[in-house]
Amino acid sequence: MLDWRLTLRHSMSHPPAAGTLAFAPLYKQVKLALTRSLSASKWRPGDAIPSESRLAREFKVSVGTIRKAVDELVADKILLRQQGRGTFVTEHTEDRQLYYFFHIVGKSGARVAPTHEILSLRNARAGPADRPLGTNPGDRVYRVHNLLRIAGRPVIFDEITLAAARFPGLTEKIFAGRAGTIYGLYQARYGINVVRIVERISAQRAPAAVASVLGMRAENPILIIRRVAYSYHDAPVELRTSWVDTSGHEYLSDLWKAEGR
Repeated sequence: MLDWRLTLRHSMSHPPAAGTLAFAPLYKQVKLALTRSLSASKWRPGDAIPSESRLAREFKVSVGTIRKAVDELVADKILLRQQGRGTFVTEHTEDRQLYYFFHIVGKSGARVAPTHEILSLRNARAGPADRPLGTNPGDRVYRVHNLLRIAGRPVIFDEITLAAARFPGLTEKIFAGRAGTIYGLYQARYGINVVRIVERISAQRAPAAVASVLGMRAENPILIIRRVAYSYHDAPVELRTSWVDTSGHEYLSDLWKAEGR
C-alpha cells in the first residue's frame, strides 16, 4: 500500500534536479500523491475519499492546500464532488460515457446512447502503429472489432487495441458480457481508470470492409477518429480507431461543458 505521507516528505526533504515536481507548488505535490494513491487502488471507483480536514492532518498541510489539489482532480474528472455527501472517485457510468467520452450526435444535436455489438476479439502481435500504447513490435495485443448502433442503425465501427499484459485473461465472452461500458469493464475488472482521451480526426473514402459493416457505399466519405485513452500519470491504456458514417450524425465537441466550467 502506498504511503503518501512518506512520498510527500521525501519530495520535500530530498530536492531533486531543477524542473522536477518538487519545484512545483505544494498543492501540486499533494495532487500527485493523491493520484498515486488512486493509481494504487487505495480508493476504488465509487469510494469516498477522506474529508479535506482529515487529509490536511495526514499530509500536515493546510486545508486550503488540500482543497486546491482536490479541485484540480475534480476538474480533471478523476474525482466527483456530491453536495452534502463528500468527494468520490469517479465511476465510468453510462451517463459519464455518453456525455464525456462519446461525441457523436444526431444532426439535431440530440445525444442517444449507442448499443454495442462485438464482432471479434483476437490475439495479435503489436506493430509500429501500436507504439502509443507503450508496446514493442512483437508484444502481444488484443484487437477488438466493435459495432455501435444508434437508434438501431449501424453508425460506428471501432477497432480497439489493448496491450495483453495490462488485460490478462480478456476474452470475447468477457468483453461482450460486461455489465456497463467498455471503460467500466477496464475499471471494474482490471482496476484501470480512463481519465483522459486524445483524439485526432480526419476524413477519407470509406474502406470497402468498413462500408460493408456500416451498410454504406464504399465511395462515400467517412469520418475517422483516432483515439488514445490514458489512465493516471498519462499511462496509455487503449488505442481506438473509429469509422463514423456521418450521413445522419455529426461529431460534437463542447469543450466548455466538458471542462465543467
